[in-house]
Amino acid sequence: MHLSALTLASLPADIHTPTYDRRRHAPGVVHLGLGAFHRAHQAMVFDQLLASGDTRWGIHGVGMTRPDLVNQLRAQDGLYAVRVADGQGLKWQVPGALWRMSVATTEREAVVQAIAAPATRWVTLTVTEKGYTPALGQLLLDGLRLRQQAGLPGITVASCDNLQGNGHKLQALVKASALPDDSSVLHWLDAHCAFPCSMVDRIVPAATAEVLAAASQALGLRDDAALSTEGFWEWVIEDRLADPADAALLQSAGVRVTADVHSYEETKLRMLNGSHTAMALMGAITGRPFIASCIGVSHIQAFVHRLMGQEVAPHLSRTDWREYRDALIARFGNPYLKHSVHQIATDSSQKIPQRWPPSVLGQIECGAGFEHHALAAAVFVRYTLAEDENGQAYTLNDPQATSLMALGAAQRTEPEACVRALLSREDLWGKRLPAHAAWIARVVHWHQQILQGGVDATVQALVQEKS
Repeated sequence: MHLSALTLASLPADIHTPTYDRRRHAPGVVHLGLGAFHRAHQAMVFDQLLASGDTRWGIHGVGMTRPDLVNQLRAQDGLYAVRVADGQGLKWQVPGALWRMSVATTEREAVVQAIAAPATRWVTLTVTEKGYTPALGQLLLDGLRLRQQAGLPGITVASCDNLQGNGHKLQALVKASALPDDSSVLHWLDAHCAFPCSMVDRIVPAATAEVLAAASQALGLRDDAALSTEGFWEWVIEDRLADPADAALLQSAGVRVTADVHSYEETKLRMLNGSHTAMALMGAITGRPFIASCIGVSHIQAFVHRLMGQEVAPHLSRTDWREYRDALIARFGNPYLKHSVHQIATDSSQKIPQRWPPSVLGQIECGAGFEHHALAAAVFVRYTLAEDENGQAYTLNDPQATSLMALGAAQRTEPEACVRALLSREDLWGKRLPAHAAWIARVVHWHQQILQGGVDATVQALVQEKS
């Protein structure tokens, strides 16, 4: 039997399950991007709020392109189990905040109507960096226009993606979709809606057969949407909400509401996400399947520790970065998190511009070294060969895959020209680094070492050189 509303009562007593009424109230949140991360992060925060007796936080979850996931969740009445596991222990939980589901590509009108529904108070988004397209802006604007025309209150529209200033970017995207005769809705949007910036942090791997099997054993039921995550989580959101009273409610559930989101988001992007990308690319090339497989190797762990401490941290405004760095090292090594290196390497061309160049430029401006980032950039170039050091092919899951692989293929015959071509791309490195001779020279150097001796020997050489 499957996990569902009918079988919920049969779960073991030690599994936390929803006790609130999931049928009598309309959802108050529309979430765009119904992937694993949202379901193990914001949905669990909203589950806490619902459990406290506040019925306004049920979710209408929208899968942007994946009807298979939506159908799985519909078959289970929006229920799924989450394994929360780390060095402190293991527990299973079934959050109940997901009440309705739609697919944006095939049920667009239902999504627009959900945004415009009288009960809706929030729209949240985890559509990934590449999801911020004109189509997304138009979808949101269409829903907001219906709200304005119906005389309904404004809402909070909160991006939870790894983009600096994500609230500002989202608001600009929505406004860019407006037509000349949309002045009234734009005025209403500015006056009544809020687009706070936010930073979210929790490691949530894609579900695996092992997690599904463990869920089945723990629940005594089949769960096709089970997830695994860590105990750690953070959600920092700007104190700019359509209903200011929401700030205290979110804080009661463990969310940090602050005027200074930037210091948290830049730390997460450059420390967690930046080192994640570097390790993922190394793992892909060396044939290591998971992040834990990478951080468990002493020279890779030393590389990551130094990357964060020596080249990233000097340019951060978050004061507790040492504690955050050390917590990250422990989190990366969590044996329960089978976090695929190829999952994290997905869309690297969209992620690297946010994660690496700001730290490199910071080092350049203060006259400090950038060897760890140069080696990481060389690893990225090697990654574009789409073949690991054992001769096994892998797929570049990236919107720029065709152009990256076309450029990357040249490193077999003209490696330096290949590196220079990839480093000349402003879409990856910004405007300054493609013209910085010392940066290019160091990436060329480390790339040569990787081609000659492999990733592991090259990382070891840097770690020993800097010790």
